[in-house]
Amino acid sequence: MSDLKIEKLGGLAGFGLPASRLKSVGRVDTEQLTEGDQAAVEALFVTGNSAHAPLSPDEFRYRITRETAGGAHTIEVPESAVPAALAASVTDEIQ
Repeated sequence: MSDLKIEKLGGLAGFGLPASRLKSVGRVDTEQLTEGDQAAVEALFVTGNSAHAPLSPDEFRYRITRETAGGAHTIEVPESAVPAALAASVTDEIQ
């Protein structure tokens, strides 16, 4: 695995959307995750965006990006699918 970039998007405040001044981002070294969290992250990338039901605009979703030999691989998943260790890495910033 590799380092992950995590972005929290959506919600009532529109975190991370183009017009938003609020950005919620984090980074995680996958080697620091538990084996269970590593397996959960890998499963998210295997199933990708298609395994999760569409969200309403007010629900949070997470954009997770990792670098691979073939380049950057990005998925967006609902908050409920994100391991707690990834969600905890995210901090809010005002732009």
